[in-house]
Amino acid sequence: MPENGTRSAPSRTVRSIGGATVVTLHGEIDLVTAIPPASRLDALTSGPHPDLVLDLRSVSFIDCSGFSVLCRARNRVRAGHGRLRLVTDGGSFLRGHHGGRRHRCRTRRGR
Repeated sequence: MPENGTRSAPSRTVRSIGGATVVTLHGEIDLVTAIPPASRLDALTSGPHPDLVLDLRSVSFIDCSGFSVLCRARNRVRAGHGRLRLVTDGGSFLRGHHGGRRHRCRTRRGR
């Protein structure tokens, strides 16, 4: 974190590969930085049948707010009958980025 206590939003790149939208996130995703990627993911999951790949290998830290962003994207993709894939550095992603605690996405059941 910079000495003045401020951080910029995590950077991201978005590209299309074979019909899928690949979003590569970099940096920290936490309470302070989660809004820009959440807004972008909302836009990318707004249509029918979204096909989204989230590359998280360059994410250096993620907290509950960051996991909530991922869960929201997952729920929106499911609602649109699409597909979401996560790319991580393996099993160490959750252990190394969230202190080994599991984060569970909550889904809304029918209304």
